[in-house]
Amino acid sequence: MSTLLKYWHTVRHLKPIQLYWRVQFHLARPRIHEGPAPPLRALLAQQWRSPARRNISWTGPGRANFLHETHDLDKIGWDGPAVEKLWRYHLHYFDDLNAHDAAQRREWHHSLLRRWVRENRPAEGTGWEPYPTSLRIVNWIKWALAGNRLPSECIQSLAVQARWLSKRLEIHLLGNHLLANAKALVFAGSFFEGREADEWLARGLRILECELGEQVLPDGGHIERSPMYHSIVLEDLLDLLNLHSISPSLAGRWLNLGESCREAVGRMRHWLSVMCHPDGEISFFNDAAIGMAPSPQEVELYAERLHLPSVPSPRDGLIHLPDSGYIRVQRGTHAVVLLDVALVGPDFLPGHAHADTLSFELSLYGQRVFVNSGTSCYGRSAERLRQRGTAAHNTVTVDGQDSSEVWAGFRVARRAKPLDLQIQEDGATLRVTCAHDGYVHLPGKPIHWREWRVSDKSMDITDVIKGSCRQTVGRLFFSPSIAVPASSTATIGHATFSGHALNWVIEGATGRVVPARFHPEFGMSQATGCLEMVFLQARSCVRLAWG
Repeated sequence: MSTLLKYWHTVRHLKPIQLYWRVQFHLARPRIHEGPAPPLRALLAQQWRSPARRNISWTGPGRANFLHETHDLDKIGWDGPAVEKLWRYHLHYFDDLNAHDAAQRREWHHSLLRRWVRENRPAEGTGWEPYPTSLRIVNWIKWALAGNRLPSECIQSLAVQARWLSKRLEIHLLGNHLLANAKALVFAGSFFEGREADEWLARGLRILECELGEQVLPDGGHIERSPMYHSIVLEDLLDLLNLHSISPSLAGRWLNLGESCREAVGRMRHWLSVMCHPDGEISFFNDAAIGMAPSPQEVELYAERLHLPSVPSPRDGLIHLPDSGYIRVQRGTHAVVLLDVALVGPDFLPGHAHADTLSFELSLYGQRVFVNSGTSCYGRSAERLRQRGTAAHNTVTVDGQDSSEVWAGFRVARRAKPLDLQIQEDGATLRVTCAHDGYVHLPGKPIHWREWRVSDKSMDITDVIKGSCRQTVGRLFFSPSIAVPASSTATIGHATFSGHALNWVIEGATGRVVPARFHPEFGMSQATGCLEMVFLQARSCVRLAWG
């Protein structure tokens, strides 16, 4: 019965179109069309701007490093079961074509492109799934637009890939996957010409025009509420603007999308700047890890090359992103606090959600101090489930349960909803209060209520559980760079970092520092400490002070 309820609470939020297309996607078996490729369209390739650069992934002619794992292609093959599926996805993306110093690996790339065509039969294996197909189409075309010569067999394969993708769009998933599918059709439709190419272009543009309004929220956040996927989608839109600028013969077809895209990019760049720490990298809310998308700095350099107006740095004080549900509190050079008062994601697409409602992250004097524990893996493993769970975030668990019912690799059943958000400024102190109902289905119907009070040199975090429960535990995860003295109990304690000190006092709970793990990148796990607080009563407060 519990499994049936879990499925019900998961499926009932889906859009009807997702249910219909899920059946279609799994039952349909489209034919492969391997006819001659359409002719190439005349584009102003000399005006193509260098895109955002990815990290180097090919370390030898047949040796690749993804997710902090290095393997030889000759040993594992293109679809070898010895590596995780996400690793295989990256193998088929061909991101290295547009990575740093790619020109130095041009001969490797020529060889790998030809090898991929020889060894990956159409519609077979991981590499022909819609998402890696979409990214590969775009990467091959971007490489060609940068002045490299695509082998003739690769041009032919590009046409076959675009034909296949046009029949395998991920309408059942929506979100960033469908956006990537549409972007690939636009790139293929602009690269080739003729009736077939025009159909790809028109379909891609229609999807993008429809999806942009839904996926980019009014405050600039991407609807899936992951800073990492936000950066990926922002890069997608910058690539589209780049392509638009070298396609004057197609300007009339882009008329609506071009302006919408440019306007959305401005809002998204502002959102990203707000959601970054002073070290220039993203915060860890929902699925988020460094290195999966171009760095925020690389994204901004790309925007500059496209002659887009600059985005001002986040101002001192409080910035509320009301549509995506995040708040930034900045106190001069001392403190930056990022607060999560958001839905875990859109109801119809919570696949990248973590049970992190009312969590937060804190940087002091430019250095991260408290961090959510990050994301290092996908799939259905116990570790994936642990990293998505509430106990891996800077918030409170009640009776050992998750605030949102994350399960499998990308599923969420019952979801926490934020309640009664209030923002007040009282002189030198900013006060944010919010509650959520993620535990209300438990016996005693507990509601978690949290208040943050932030001033120049201190912050109080007060948690109250309204309703009855057996046990409440709060957690604060230290960045690995923070030196925390080993102590069995830490109701009063301190930590040091870069010549500064952080002191804390806990009221209404017992405290201790316990070993923990931090995952700033996929495939990476770092030892750190966690301040764990077991409530003695319904209310607990931890008072932080720094200097």
